[in-house]
Amino acid sequence: MRFDLHTHTLLSDGELLPIEMARRAVVKGIDTLAFTDHVSLSNLERVIVEGRRDAELAGQWGMKVLCGVEITHVPARRIDDVVCQARRLGAEIVVVHGETISEPVEKGTNLAAVMNPEVDILAHPGFITLEEAQLARDNGVALELTSRGSHCQTNGHVARMAQQSGAHLVVNTDAHSPGDLIDQATALQVALGAGLSREEAGRALNDVPQDMVRRRCRR
Repeated sequence: MRFDLHTHTLLSDGELLPIEMARRAVVKGIDTLAFTDHVSLSNLERVIVEGRRDAELAGQWGMKVLCGVEITHVPARRIDDVVCQARRLGAEIVVVHGETISEPVEKGTNLAAVMNPEVDILAHPGFITLEEAQLARDNGVALELTSRGSHCQTNGHVARMAQQSGAHLVVNTDAHSPGDLIDQATALQVALGAGLSREEAGRALNDVPQDMVRRRCRR
């Protein structure tokens, strides 16, 4: 199966309606997709409610679409509050926008995310520390390897921290446009290029996201 649990639509800064992102994804061979538009307290409820409508429609094509969020540029001390509200409103996948080297994300964001077991994925965490990766392992937060050009420069570092700590990894696109979506072969290249073995890559591409989706969809 092909999973992509980090994408953006017109509900934030993506180019496509949620339903069009889903259609492009299913044609690309993606079986399970998550809408994870950028949110803070200003738009949290709207994004979840509106995204859910197209997530349900996309099921007509035989794919699973989860309605999630990417908590973005929220002050680190308030991340737990926003995560709690996202879950209360029905977010199935919660991503936190990590400390990528390409944006001025507040220091402490990675730490706040990996300490919260209700967070599913810490996206593009930049130069995450070993201690933070260990907390991610302990709290079941997956670290992201990304194909997105503005964030992927630290993929190798993220992979090493995960290998040393035992933290889980996932491979996502952070897609904002149809051209950002990738097939399974390209996702495998992203994982191998970050320094994973084929066995590790298989876990990041299949086992980890599959377990995450099963766990959250049982809630």
